[in-house]
Amino acid sequence: MQSKWLEDFLLLAQERSFTRAAELRHVTHPAFGRRIRALEAWAGTALIESGSGPVRLTPAGEAFRDTAEQLVRTLAQSHDELQAVAGRQAHVITLATGRTLARTIVADWLARHVSVLQTAELRVITRTLDETVAMLQRGEVSFALLYHHAAIAVRLDGRQFNHLTVTHDKLVPVARADADGKAVFDLAQAVQPGASPVPYLAFSHSMALGRLVEDHLANNPLTPRLRRCIDCDSADANYEYVLKGLGVAWMPWSMVRRDCQAGRLALAGDSSLDVHFDVRLYRPKRRLGAIAEQFWSEITQS
Repeated sequence: MQSKWLEDFLLLAQERSFTRAAELRHVTHPAFGRRIRALEAWAGTALIESGSGPVRLTPAGEAFRDTAEQLVRTLAQSHDELQAVAGRQAHVITLATGRTLARTIVADWLARHVSVLQTAELRVITRTLDETVAMLQRGEVSFALLYHHAAIAVRLDGRQFNHLTVTHDKLVPVARADADGKAVFDLAQAVQPGASPVPYLAFSHSMALGRLVEDHLANNPLTPRLRRCIDCDSADANYEYVLKGLGVAWMPWSMVRRDCQAGRLALAGDSSLDVHFDVRLYRPKRRLGAIAEQFWSEITQS
């Protein structure tokens, strides 16, 4: 069934003349008649009374008239809405990333590239690492901001995707600071024989950060004795637990730098316990929309 058949039918019901309705629809009388018959074939019943004189609708035609009017209005409204969405989407940049990266790297990054927000809307979608990669592969987003480290290798075909290293960051062991500005938990002491284990605020294994820390601790010969007391899938929550003095957590330096400088938090171990990683921005090699290409150009030239 074609939408133009509905418009033909409604105009015929209004004009009550095949000749006049055909003229208004800018088609020949025979062509107009074929379209009405095609609509009746789709409906499975006659919609127009046979015979000469002014056109009259059958009972089925009268019943269908309201439905046809509603369908035409709905289609027109949907068309207008789709055009509006298309217009908005032309100015939208879609970026998938993790919750922690959205809070830290993306926030700092946009502060340096605030001009992007003057001409476009940035739609930030937070997902797990695997979900973010899948969204980029399916073409649901234009960009993906991801951690890069050997322990959490991202498998994106280099023939289909480009990437840019946006920044370098690291996970550092931190704890609440005491009155002297020192960490209330000392990991250096926890490597000594017979030392009590330090309460450890862990990231869930479902998080990329969790896998990074687990890999680092498993392969570090100087790993301190830790007592896993909290396992959480939120960096924001673990950050609050550290501030409350509940234990030590490996947090992104970009997230805790100001707290360490202000004396609220302190490093609980030396640099041998740091986990260094890169943050990369990925995109398809195919050409994106104009606003997304402009965004990529600004980022790569800065």
